Amino acid sequence: MAPASKPRVLVASPTFDEVLQQLRAHFEVEANEGPEPWTGEAFIQRLHGKQGALLTGAQTVDQAVLAQVPGLRMVANMAVGYNNLDVAALQAAGVCASNTPDVLTETTADFGFALLLAAARRITEAERFLRAGHWKSWRFDMLLGADVHGSTLGIIGMGRIGQAIARRAVHGFGMRLLYHNRRRLPAATEAALGARYASTKQELLAQADHVLLALPYTPAAHHLIGARELALMKPSATLVNIARGGIVDDRALARALAQRQIAAAGLDVFEHEPQLAPELLALDRVVLTPHIASASRRTRLAMAQLAADNLIAFFETGRALTPVTR
Repeated sequence: MAPASKPRVLVASPTFDEVLQQLRAHFEVEANEGPEPWTGEAFIQRLHGKQGALLTGAQTVDQAVLAQVPGLRMVANMAVGYNNLDVAALQAAGVCASNTPDVLTETTADFGFALLLAAARRITEAERFLRAGHWKSWRFDMLLGADVHGSTLGIIGMGRIGQAIARRAVHGFGMRLLYHNRRRLPAATEAALGARYASTKQELLAQADHVLLALPYTPAAHHLIGARELALMKPSATLVNIARGGIVDDRALARALAQRQIAAAGLDVFEHEPQLAPELLALDRVVLTPHIASASRRTRLAMAQLAADNLIAFFETGRALTPVTR
């Protein structure tokens, strides 16, 4: 009797050799050797005839894609967020989806705090100042920024990453902590974090010295921070977005920075990434990074490993380890 054929799996973005070796022990694998991810039609064409796929946020799977790949059974997203997936369409088609929660929490929190420090203290602006040869003498008022220690941090989105940032803020920098979330945390969790709940985003924006976004993207969160919200913030405030592009209206933010409605911003995600609003690129007091908050080697390997484990578990047992359920 001929052995059963292995399921066919697409790895649509470059990943680690050790993960590919593990996948090849279980599947017939078509892997992207890099350097750029397969997207759009190139991705869809390669997805034909595959039962599974290992994805990043660069690939979109929605109803239109699913209609072209009827044999698809499982997609494993190498990210905690999954706004690149139409979960309702996947569920209707009987396709399992998974993500990678937990493994990137602390690394992403580190980066969020790094962005806050860099923006508030004008670190990247100072480096550009030096490299351009503008430092002629030491001045008492040169590149004055805002203190982070002892200030008030407002966090919108108090899931795992938001809470990890809160711990750094309170225990590492002696900050006062406000948060706004879809659901209020239990009193014991608030007490452990030293967090005070703001029932509206408007309350948080008006009181915080620095605002950090760590919430998932949903249609309801689109442009959660726009011109009206930015106008509520203190002129000395910093805004940091490590959540998802589209939560902030990037052009409204550029106007607010240009008009000194707020002092600074740190952005790792953008509404139309990898394209950036030209207005942002023209500004000094914004720190821009290319969606790398989880980009330590150890964490990215853990993300890829969990995504691979999800694929293997699904095809062996019919269940993913960390399925997306909504």
